[in-house]
Formats: sequence, C-alpha cells, structure tokens
Amino acid sequence: MALAKWWRGMRTAAKFPPPSVQSLYSQSSPYHTIQAVPREATGSRVAGRERTQGRIPAVVFTQNLLEKNPNARSSASSSRKRLLTTEKKQIQAILRSVESPFFCSTTFPLQIRAGAGSSVMLESGNVLPIHREEGTGKILNLVFVWADPGTELKVDVPVVFKGEENCPGLQKGGRLNQFRTTLKLLCPAENIPQKIEVDLSNLDIGERIFMRDISLHPSLKLLSKDETTPVCKVVSTDLKTSKPALA
Repeated sequence: MALAKWWRGMRTAAKFPPPSVQSLYSQSSPYHTIQAVPREATGSRVAGRERTQGRIPAVVFTQNLLEKNPNARSSASSSRKRLLTTEKKQIQAILRSVESPFFCSTTFPLQIRAGAGSSVMLESGNVLPIHREEGTGKILNLVFVWADPGTELKVDVPVVFKGEENCPGLQKGGRLNQFRTTLKLLCPAENIPQKIEVDLSNLDIGERIFMRDISLHPSLKLLSKDETTPVCKVVSTDLKTSKPALA
C-alpha cells in the first residue's frame, strides 16, 4: 500500500482544485498529475491481484500502435510502451472532478517513478486516456497514449448542446433526437477540446444539424467519411393514433 500513502501525501500538498469544463481546450492540468509505477508481469491473475490491492493496471504507448496498417507502426522501442500500475483512489478522484464524459478528451501529466515513494523518475509527459472499462461502473484498466506537443491524436470528443431555452422547436413542444454523442477528430495534442458545443437556438421542428454545420477550430480535422451525417434533429411529439376498426 506504499503507492497509496505516497499519492495521499502528494494530494494533500496539491489540494486538487477542480478544473472548469467550460474551457474549450482541455490543456494538461497539473492538479491531476497521474502517478504510476512500472508493472513487470501481465495476465488476468496479475491484474486481479492489482485490483484487490486497490490499484488499476494501465498501459501507455504512442498512437501508432493503434494503426491498422502494419507499415504505419514503428518499432517497439519508439512506441514508448510501458506497463504501469496506478492508484485506484487517485483515478476515482480525477473522475469525480473532471466528470466522466470528458475523461477521454482531457490530457493529464503522467509521472512514472521507479517504485512507490521513489524519487527516481523513469519517464514523464502528457497522456490522453483512450479507453477504460465502465460497463459495470468499475474501473478495471486504463489505456493511455502519449500526448507530446506537436503530435496529432485521434480523439472521440463528446457533443454537448446549448441554446435549448431559445430553440424554437423545443419551445413548440418538440423533442431532441441525438444521433451522435461524440465526434472523432484529429487534434494537435496541445489543442484537444474537452467537448464540442452544438447550438440549438435556431433549430425548428423537423430541422437537423449535420456534421458539416459544426464550426471547428482550424487546427482540428473532422474524421468522417460523410459530413452529411446528422448530429441531431428536433422532432414533433404529436402522435396521431388511428381508431381501431370495428368488428
């Protein structure tokens, strides 16, 4: 439990003020520096033992390992792949502060030390979470990619709506159908948006907002083969029911 005591001491010193989710870009928050130590072994038994001791197995690597094209992958040495162990309580505290929908569109500083309580830093840098098990509400493992300045990352950015109070279609009693909860973007590591805001203030019943209608920062690229895909639509809630036929 040395890792847990070490992290609690660092948390007391930092005081962890919560970041604002209203900011356009996630930026890497020093208040949420993830502490980790190397994990030598792999396998379900090892992972299970880590979880029972209050830790979460993790892995970090460069994004090229995710590419389907084998020619796009570099050697293992340049992938900077590391098997890690993180402290469960720290990750849970980060999730409570950052809010779960924005966790995988926020970059965090990562410090990999030689061991729990060690002052020896093996490697550090910014990382982006790209996956976590959440079907049961439990965090079983974490996957990160290195978010080095100057690199571009593929990110699923959450879609949030604004202007509902001024939306003509909703004021008339319509209902919002959301077709996309995230948009896949190619983002510079230093300009990853936590969210994409979609304005509904001019949307009437029967009208839609398509991917092509969303304004993005020039540094961001929408990764979609069809920009005519709708993101949302205001539909009528009037139900016309026919009378049952008489026997």
